[in-house]
Amino acid sequence: MTDRIDRKLEELGLALPQAAAPVAAYVPTVLAGNLLHVSGQLPFKDGQLVTGRLGDGVSIEDAQEAARLCGLMILAQVKAALGGSLGRVERIVKLGVFVNSTGDFTDQPKVANGASELMVALFGDAGKHARSAVGVPVLPLGAAVEIDAIVQVAA
Repeated sequence: MTDRIDRKLEELGLALPQAAAPVAAYVPTVLAGNLLHVSGQLPFKDGQLVTGRLGDGVSIEDAQEAARLCGLMILAQVKAALGGSLGRVERIVKLGVFVNSTGDFTDQPKVANGASELMVALFGDAGKHARSAVGVPVLPLGAAVEIDAIVQVAA
């Protein structure tokens, strides 16, 4: 699958970033059985963290792009955890999407679509996943979006 995913990334004009190092006392991924749990990932564009709050100056479109960037970072972490290949990915099981938003902002699911649509574009039916999309008053380092994941991998 890795060749197909690499080709699809290239077709979409996308590239995986360097997997980010943890910023606190945790590890980026934990493999439990055939489920790879990916810690929350933040959106980076051109080496800079995408910050801000929905409902207070950040547009849904900009936040969808931030969610897509989180999705790319998730895949970078998965690739690193699996020895440099996405070939063992069998399914994206779940995404947990946290959106830095004001109390009256209610379009968190639209923001989360930025990552969800990326997974389906890359993995097809295996990219269709369960999902949570919640608003929070603040995220680490002021990030606009943070996403964690559970990914099924082949043994």
